[in-house]
Amino acid sequence: MEENEMGLSRRNFFKGAGLAAIGAAAVTGLAGCGSSGNKADWMPSKWDFETDVLVIGYGGAGLWAAVTAKDEGNSDVLVLEKAPTRGGGNSSINMGEYTWIDDVDEAVKYITGFTKGHTPEDIARAWAEECYNNMDYCDRWGVKTEKKKGTNASGGASSCEYPWIDGAKAMHVCSFGDATKGGNEGWHTLDQARTDLGIEVKFSCHDETLIQNPDTKEIVGAYTYIGDDGNQYAIKARKGVIMTIGGFEFNDELKNTYCKCYPMNGFYGWPFNTGDGIKMVQDVGAQLWHMNNVIGSYNAWFKDFEWKYAFTLMPQANNYVMLDRLGNRWIAESTFLSPHVGWHEFDKFNDATLADFERIPTWVILDQNVIDAGPLGATAGGALNTPGGSTTIGMTLSDIPEECGQYPGWSQDNSIEIQKDWILKADTIDELVKKMAEVDNAPDVEAVKATIEKYNGYCTAGADPDFDRDSATLAPVSTAPFYAYPLYPGGCSTLGGPKKDVNAQVLDMDDKPIGRLYAAGCFGNMASHTYGISGGNNAENMVWGRIAARSASANKAWDTK
Repeated sequence: MEENEMGLSRRNFFKGAGLAAIGAAAVTGLAGCGSSGNKADWMPSKWDFETDVLVIGYGGAGLWAAVTAKDEGNSDVLVLEKAPTRGGGNSSINMGEYTWIDDVDEAVKYITGFTKGHTPEDIARAWAEECYNNMDYCDRWGVKTEKKKGTNASGGASSCEYPWIDGAKAMHVCSFGDATKGGNEGWHTLDQARTDLGIEVKFSCHDETLIQNPDTKEIVGAYTYIGDDGNQYAIKARKGVIMTIGGFEFNDELKNTYCKCYPMNGFYGWPFNTGDGIKMVQDVGAQLWHMNNVIGSYNAWFKDFEWKYAFTLMPQANNYVMLDRLGNRWIAESTFLSPHVGWHEFDKFNDATLADFERIPTWVILDQNVIDAGPLGATAGGALNTPGGSTTIGMTLSDIPEECGQYPGWSQDNSIEIQKDWILKADTIDELVKKMAEVDNAPDVEAVKATIEKYNGYCTAGADPDFDRDSATLAPVSTAPFYAYPLYPGGCSTLGGPKKDVNAQVLDMDDKPIGRLYAAGCFGNMASHTYGISGGNNAENMVWGRIAARSASANKAWDTK
């Protein structure tokens, strides 16, 4: 990499810092664990596996934590992964963007600005100082990368959601490479590095519990089940446990409990993200934070037992409207809502007539022109964020577990999806609304017909006085047959998890560190109430994965005699 304007290369900035910066915070021993010379009741009678650093969850954060703990910390590392093969998490099937910053102080201003002070400044600074090194770490591991333009909450091209906030110019978004592969290409490169380092990953691991010293409250290992043999295995973690277990996108109970609006069905990510880590950390006294925050927008979701994930659909003609449950338009349909924070627009509660969220679901009603224009969803091999490609491209990958991949792609003429009733079809609006009501809450048919008639009049006039929809996109919904599909808030991932300090160490209810327990990635994202950074999820993986790895590796082994 070239030197920056200050004459200091980013690589020189972090080279050699490694563990030395963590040493003062390292845990020096485990008082009480072995002081009596006897195994206490809480201690496993035997250890089935032993390691220095145990990483639970093999997505992006787990991968960065594992290679850093081995490479910089010279630690033995063992990784547990819930998926039956490969792992990868959302990081391997998302758009493959990550954040890089070129000015630490300005980045701190931006983070504290968009989080309104809810994210502590020391956390923001720790993140920024490490994020400054992200491009160099990609170089270090041979991950292809380049700077690119991101998208923001206003629909513009920038590298953060809120470009008017102080410090925004310091934020940049980079990609991991091939647009048709998203994060998958970078994932494979780093996964190969993990293999070359000799780090073992155990797959089909589930129902973990942490092993905590009841006197010191330090974490000394974990129990896990592997596959379906019914045996519980005890794993000793001599230096620390790093939890990189992802979000709870596919746990309806947790979403209903914590998310700002519900149902949030519109997730298209890693189906193994069911919030398993939440109870794990609660059981050892951890404090949670940012549980109501989500990165996402809105997606089509279909009640089909064969395919439970959501789709980002992109009509290639303009003959459609978006209606709430009252049958009203609520947005200029040509408006681009951010893929990161667009879900905020669905958080509108109707106390007057529904006692429910007015825009969940939102119904898209379209005519034959849209169907004829091309595929609504992601086709196999399509590029990300393009018609026929979209952000669901990860589903079409063939090298990921069957539970989350192997999708053959959307049909070119939409016929398969119409046949499955994912896209509802009827000759009249009356018939269409009846079908809509069989799927989910639908508006009154007379309200729908009145709204479409009004909208079609705007198309004739060439102006939309209600929402100022771009006149070039004003196309009537008038050519039968008619079609419909529902939209729900959701998208990439939830962001809540355990609260952590600048060393990525999990905090208890009194804001005190729980010994030898660390967290990274979407399992406790630093963003407090909104997602403000393009590529921020992958940056969380990279930044806190590395910090957690150094912190854990700097500890002295608790079982040292």
